Amino acid sequence: MEPANSPSKAAMISEADITLGEVDKALVEKGKSTYDVKCQACHSIGENRVVGPGWKGMLTRRKPEWVMNMILNTEAMLSTDAEAQKQLEQCLVRMPNQNLSKDDARNVVEFMRTL
Repeated sequence: MEPANSPSKAAMISEADITLGEVDKALVEKGKSTYDVKCQACHSIGENRVVGPGWKGMLTRRKPEWVMNMILNTEAMLSTDAEAQKQLEQCLVRMPNQNLSKDDARNVVEFMRTL
């Protein structure tokens, strides 16, 4: 039996879970606030890597559901996703669990869309 806090396949975000339309400015603001508080210590909004990769152009390199899964299901991604494993080899630091909700992660993706 899996521990209660273990991410299951059902907890993973799929492409069907995300609908991107016009950029939603309210979500962008929430995503920027999350970035300012939880993400900026390790990620730039430019292309340069700090600890983790820069966010500019991230959604041209990764699908939104991949980004959300890295935010919400980091350990599962690092154990199963080849791209996440390559990222860890480059950055040498595991992304910590920031205890974000699915909505928080979606807001971050919306913010990334504006970079």
